[in-house]
Amino acid sequence: MVVETLDRERTDRLFAALSDATRRDIVSRVLNREASVSDLARHYEMSFAAVQKHVAVLERAQLVSKHRRGREQLVRGEVGTVRTAAHLLDQLEQIWLHRVAAMDAILDQDHSDDRPDRPTDQGDPS
Repeated sequence: MVVETLDRERTDRLFAALSDATRRDIVSRVLNREASVSDLARHYEMSFAAVQKHVAVLERAQLVSKHRRGREQLVRGEVGTVRTAAHLLDQLEQIWLHRVAAMDAILDQDHSDDRPDRPTDQGDPS
């Protein structure tokens, strides 16, 4: 089974970005509704600059994008990239399920070798 992947560098950026709880929370928030970096910063006990850095990591991973509306920079979630991550994980799950099925088949084969092809006659010898 072949796993379709992004290039290694993009895949690494994607999953590294998602490895942080704050960044996952930011993605969840902006998938639900666009928000300015200032609005996002109000939800976390960290500096505005720290939230900006988290958003920059997410932007490099293409999980969010920013656009200007007046004086505000709005952050929006990129559902296509989230779907890509889900697809990559689904493919890994399929590899694992295929392996489990193969092990089950081996175990079934081992058990069928222990069984006689036909019942033995264990009738009364008398």
